[in-house]
Amino acid sequence: MCSYNKVNGKPTCADPDLLAGVIRGQWKLNGYIVSDCDSVDVLFKNQHYTKTPEEAAAKVILAGLDLNCGSFLGQHTEAAVKAGLLNESAIDKAVTNNFATLMRLGFFDGDPSKQPYGKLGPKDVCTPEHQELAREAARQGIVLLKNSPGSLPLSPTAIKTLAVIGPNANVTKTMIGNYEGIPCKYTTPLQGLTTSVATNYVPGCTNVACGTAQVDDAKKAAASADATVLVMGIDQSQERESFDRVSILLPGQQPLLITEVAKAAKGPVILVIMSGGGFDISFAKNDDKITSILWVGYPGEAGGAAIADVIFGYYNPSGRLPMTWYPQSYVDKVPMTNMNMRPDPSNGYPGRTYRFYTGETIYTFGDGLSYSKITHELAKAPRLVSIPLEEDHVCRSSECKSVEAVEQSCKNLAFDIHVRVQNRGKYGGSHTVFLFSSPPSVHNSPQKHLLGFEKVSLTGKSETLVRFKVDVCKDLSVVDELGSRKVALGQHLLHVGSLKHPLTVRI
Repeated sequence: MCSYNKVNGKPTCADPDLLAGVIRGQWKLNGYIVSDCDSVDVLFKNQHYTKTPEEAAAKVILAGLDLNCGSFLGQHTEAAVKAGLLNESAIDKAVTNNFATLMRLGFFDGDPSKQPYGKLGPKDVCTPEHQELAREAARQGIVLLKNSPGSLPLSPTAIKTLAVIGPNANVTKTMIGNYEGIPCKYTTPLQGLTTSVATNYVPGCTNVACGTAQVDDAKKAAASADATVLVMGIDQSQERESFDRVSILLPGQQPLLITEVAKAAKGPVILVIMSGGGFDISFAKNDDKITSILWVGYPGEAGGAAIADVIFGYYNPSGRLPMTWYPQSYVDKVPMTNMNMRPDPSNGYPGRTYRFYTGETIYTFGDGLSYSKITHELAKAPRLVSIPLEEDHVCRSSECKSVEAVEQSCKNLAFDIHVRVQNRGKYGGSHTVFLFSSPPSVHNSPQKHLLGFEKVSLTGKSETLVRFKVDVCKDLSVVDELGSRKVALGQHLLHVGSLKHPLTVRI
């Protein structure tokens, strides 16, 4: 799917170098290329890339677009042919790519009921297995960001009363985000928690904007309960397609409500954030009265059941943050129109993403705790890798910071890393092992980047061996100032959890 934006001055749906050259040529696509919805309309009406709609239709089809999401090609392609901007053979090519895909999918294989999936129907929707899968997906996506000793998991027998507070505590549609299907049924956080213990529910705010928080009612509930769960965050009134947030603080009086409830609470206080994007919740992270923090994303129809499963210890959380959470100061100093990844010390620009960002973070890509203590030990890893070069290679006679990642040097150049992963706790569960590398400081290289990850399942008090294969030219290379991939020479630092292992790459 080609997108709306331009790359190097060309809309992606009208760029033959990208569609025919890279996608079909280098990547060997054997299928069809479709526009993002209305992209062709956008390149004509908004980007003014062509003077007429017929030219736009011709340009995208000649570039290699096979299918338009929208009505633009349906309206203007015939006129483009009549104007001599496009011949029918280019249309035949696009139609062929579309129909070849339909053929592979079995669209023309006769009676659908006699095909492999032809007997699927309404009876196969919302089966117990599918509903359990929704719950399991939600469980796996929950990230435990903070957990003070004695907080989570709560004991369903020791906790007699639970205060459930917050504008997202009893929501339904919020949980399924957007681009959503029709749910079988909803289990809200309140419903999920009420299955295990008696609850006292106070919304605290009329909606996520939380213009005025009902602080007193919420404080009373927290003061009389054995534990408190605050389900906060946002919904599509605050973040959605074509509607960006200008602040990454929790909206309105949510921070006030959280802080005041935490002060009044007599038991553990669990803050649950429901959102798509990250937040500056440094106030909660640094508040000792807030004993645990969970980020649940938009967890789907069974989100409430999954949240309760994690809070009461029926499920050991294993999710990891898919993005870094920044302080509000980051938003204030970084123009959203600046797409540079690398930091610029001359103007204080801090860079973007975990790979390049140099400033403070609230939580970082890959963060996520477990109810068990997990340790890592390196079982196998080289300390030195040599890159074979021809005798007359320039780097044999002069000092090089990097060498080109070319086929003759890279062939079969790989090594193994084995990590022993131990679950020292009593709780079984999944654990994701991340392998990062910090390359030498050449060509404005990233401070670290992810080489690979493996998810393993561990029972309590057990261990397993995780194996990574590192391809030197793919994994230990960086992109130079001209866009060429180079293997950085010198010391690379491999990270697994808190482990760090130096690796020298030389010729």
